[in-house]
Amino acid sequence: MLSKVLGPKTTQLTKSWIPTVATWGAVGGMVLLFATDWKLIVGRIPYIRGKFKDE
Repeated sequence: MLSKVLGPKTTQLTKSWIPTVATWGAVGGMVLLFATDWKLIVGRIPYIRGKFKDE
């Protein structure tokens, strides 16, 4: 379907950029997590939630 809209060369270039875009997206997400209140976000993950309880 993508090749019908964009053409074969653009489809090939788009497929080759997918890992790069995914990597930079993950890095951007980690930077956002680091720049915000990370305990607030990480506190919603069930396994890690119990490690940050204030006594």
